Amino acid sequence: MSASQPYIPRAGERAPATEKFRGSRSAELKIWWREVDRVLLFLILLLMAIGTAAVAAASPASARRLSTASVQLPDLYFYWAHLRWQFLGVITLIGASMLSRDNARRVGIVLAAAMLGFLVLVPMIGHEVNGAKRWINLGMRFQPSEFLKPGFAIALAWILSWRLRDPHLPVLAIVTAIMGVVGLLLMLQPNLGATLLFGGVWFVLVLLSGVSVQRIGMLIGGGIAGLVAVYFLYENGRNRIDAFLGGGTAFDQVDLAQRTLLAGGWTGSGLWLGIRKLNLPEAHTDYIFSVIGEEFGLLMCAVIVVMYLAIIARVLVRLADEDNLFTLLAGAGLVTQIGGQAFINILVNLQLFPSKGMTLPLVSYGGSSTIAVCLAAGLLLAITRRNPFLTRETPGLRKVPPFKKFGAMRKTNEGKRS
Repeated sequence: MSASQPYIPRAGERAPATEKFRGSRSAELKIWWREVDRVLLFLILLLMAIGTAAVAAASPASARRLSTASVQLPDLYFYWAHLRWQFLGVITLIGASMLSRDNARRVGIVLAAAMLGFLVLVPMIGHEVNGAKRWINLGMRFQPSEFLKPGFAIALAWILSWRLRDPHLPVLAIVTAIMGVVGLLLMLQPNLGATLLFGGVWFVLVLLSGVSVQRIGMLIGGGIAGLVAVYFLYENGRNRIDAFLGGGTAFDQVDLAQRTLLAGGWTGSGLWLGIRKLNLPEAHTDYIFSVIGEEFGLLMCAVIVVMYLAIIARVLVRLADEDNLFTLLAGAGLVTQIGGQAFINILVNLQLFPSKGMTLPLVSYGGSSTIAVCLAAGLLLAITRRNPFLTRETPGLRKVPPFKKFGAMRKTNEGKRS
């Protein structure tokens, strides 16, 4: 029996598409659906759905507040705009989550480099809003710091993971220098809230990378010294801290937010029935959590807090047995960025933290910031993707030096007892 001859196309003729290539897209989708953390994906999409209802509740207050004698905004202006941005955000979320782990790392590094470059340009060509120069207008206005957040976490995780190849590399000095440059550029805008958030991500990654206790103490001391310097050199930040420590007045934003939050009781006044939100500045962005409290009740606020905690816990459980240090650090950095921003916003609304002008991720109205947070969530899903048929014999946390030392000590103690 003669073997079948391979097909050789003539000049100008294409080879027929094989079934393998015709089904490659559906095969990729099947692989993605099998490997992606569906629980985490569901929690993210559910938070976005809650955010849609919350923006619908807050839109009338913000639209009326921002309307002028010449321009009257419809009550649902921000709601319809939010739907358009959310549609783009979901596409970004799914697209980023389909990246391989290596491609997600490359995207994060390129994003960090590009946004750091834009951050350098902000003081020179940035667009000023409410006394802060944080935006760049390239046909679409966006904050480079928002898109820098996921890139920053991934880039620092990549640099810190070099320690496994060469323990003598000065990775701590490199990431600390990067943090210093980012913090300086952010304070030139000024943007104290983002500086604190980036500092928190940096600290968590440095802690997980295995820095000694002595160095951690030095880092904490340096952070406290930096905050003291900011208090004396940054007037707006000093005023907000003084107002927070002094209890504020009935006309402060944070006090208005707390009153709005508590006005609805446990079950809320009902959709579009809230009254206090009409006096609240930035009801659709910074203080949307208070609007949720007034119209949907404190129980719904508690549900949102639990959902953020569930996202954090889900990621940490997913990373607990991860055997790749970069994956562990990048996942921890991204969830720190999303969870840290969420709880800063919530604490501000509860009058437990000075006002920072920070939105509630996945819930607040946002233009480019919605795309940025969806990109961060998508990269988090991509980095935590896992083949369910592969088992890991080495728990991830034991690969991190502090936990590794702890594991060795525990084995030694068990040997002595036996």
